[in-house]
Parts: sequence; C-alpha cells; structure tokens
Amino acid sequence: MAPMAVNLILGWWLVAASRAQQLPRPSLSLHPSQGVSLGGTVTLRCHLPQPAAWVWLYQEGGWSYNKGKEKEQDVAEFSFVSTQREHAGRYRCQYRVSESAEMSVKSDPVELVLTDLRYPPSRISLHPEQHVGTGTNVTIRCWNKDYGATFFLHKDGSSDPLQRQDSSGGGTATFTLFGVTPADSGTYRCSYHPKNYSFLSSPLGDSMTLEVTPTPARPGAELVSRGNLVVAVVRGCAAVLIFALGVFFVIDAHSLWIRRDESLGGEGI
Repeated sequence: MAPMAVNLILGWWLVAASRAQQLPRPSLSLHPSQGVSLGGTVTLRCHLPQPAAWVWLYQEGGWSYNKGKEKEQDVAEFSFVSTQREHAGRYRCQYRVSESAEMSVKSDPVELVLTDLRYPPSRISLHPEQHVGTGTNVTIRCWNKDYGATFFLHKDGSSDPLQRQDSSGGGTATFTLFGVTPADSGTYRCSYHPKNYSFLSSPLGDSMTLEVTPTPARPGAELVSRGNLVVAVVRGCAAVLIFALGVFFVIDAHSLWIRRDESLGGEGI
C-alpha cells in the first residue's frame, strides 16, 4: 500500500506543478515606485492576467500576506500605511484561480527600498567642470561619513540609478561617464545604502548640473568637406570616361578584325 500512496502523492504533485506552469505569471509593482520614507505609505499591486480568488504576497526571507477576493478582479493591492524597517525587502506575488488547487508561478521580484532620514545625505562633485564638450570623460565623486556603504548615482528624470559602486574606503565612490554627449546633460545626485542594510537608503544628496555642448567644427572643415565631394565626383566621372573609351576601343578593334577577315576572304575568291 505504501508504494501506491507514494505514487498517488507524486502523481498529484506532478499534476499540480503542470497546472501551475499553465497559469500566466502575475506582475508586481510599487506605488510610489521610489522615494518612500520610513513611516510613509506604500502600496504593492499584484497585476493578475486573469481574475483570481486568492492572492499571496511574499517577502523574501520574511513575512507573507494573503488576500481573498470577494469579487474576482484583475489586481490585488497590499498597502503598508506606516512603513517600518522590517517592511523593506524584496517581494513577489502569486495567485490561485477560483476555489481550485491551481496556483500560478510567482511574479518577478520588486524591491521596496525605504529612505531613512537619519542617514545624512552624501556630497557630490564633478571633474573637470560642469560645462564640457562632447567626447569628454567626466568623473563624478560621491562621499559621506564612512558607513562602508554602497553608493548609487542618480540623474533627475531617470527612475532607476545609473550606476552603483561599493565605497573604495573612507566613504567615497567615483563614477565615470565616458565620452559624454548632449544626452548626458542633466542634474546628478548620489545616495547610499549603509552596510548590511541593502533595502535602506539615505536621502538623495546635493545636486550638480552637467552641461555638455556639441564640439564646434574646425574652421574650414565645411570647405574641406565640399572639396572632398568635388574630388570624388571628378574621379567618378573620369572612371566612367575611361571605361567608355575602353569599351569603344574594344568594339572598334573587333570591327577592324571583321573587316580584315572579310577582305582576306574576298581575295581568296
């Protein structure tokens, strides 16, 4: 009987796993998506590809939450009205269809990073200067008190940090923008995550504005470009003329051979 029970359990598990793979994956989003401070309110929305009866929210290495839906809908919301340190972390969601045993796979993770205002903002500097020409390498230096932190470089208007870097010691990180273009113009700031607190962040620090101007063309460059175009056209015309003359001489030589053959043939008669 034991082997039969094991086979039944294994068969049920395989069927459940197969069904789970058949259900579309949900997605999870944060609102607001960034800039949530400790004590603030944040909502995690699990977007369901089809109406579901039950939805679960999982915190990696931490809590789990479930929500039954009185009326099946395509989204489930989980809100933290007054966030605490323990709410920071990585989350996924999962759903179940109707009252059956069918479970979806978990969503891709999202990270809830909370800003702790007790950490002082970092400072920032630009080198060589705030106004540079296209193609210049710009170094952005961020620093604070030595927290053994991981620094993040932000640009106003971008939702995600541009770069991250562990401090090189002394609470300092150096970011380099290689060969900047006008698209790199903008306002930059830094933040950091204190050591051992991956999902806690300092506030955004002081800002520095970078202005990248297009490198002006060298004097006479336009005349040189036009001269090169004229030379190219002349060379092309000369090549066509030489080719046409070659074809003419070949045809003319061929005609001479034909006339000579005809003349010799006439003399033989």
